[in-house]
Amino acid sequence: MSIATLTNTNFKKEVLDKKGRILVDFKAGWCGPCQMLSTILEDLSQEYNIASVDIDDEPDLAEEYEVNSIPCLVLFENGKEVKRNVGIQSEKFLRKWLSK
Repeated sequence: MSIATLTNTNFKKEVLDKKGRILVDFKAGWCGPCQMLSTILEDLSQEYNIASVDIDDEPDLAEEYEVNSIPCLVLFENGKEVKRNVGIQSEKFLRKWLSK
């Protein structure tokens, strides 16, 4: 699978109205750690449902979800935020974090 791009237009349908889990990566193109994390998330997208929000393109979503630092990973389950993690993490850490 690939990482879907989320916008104000499709966020509700793709995240809030969905059953199951989805990991949302709040990021920006100019953010070095975000670029490093993107590589890890591409690998994880083969096993997990992952989507991304570019905070420069979608500042309203970043504000609504109180994203103050990036990269910011927010895990949603059945449309509700269940946990978040800020900063770059290893693939090993993220696998463990996602499996809990």
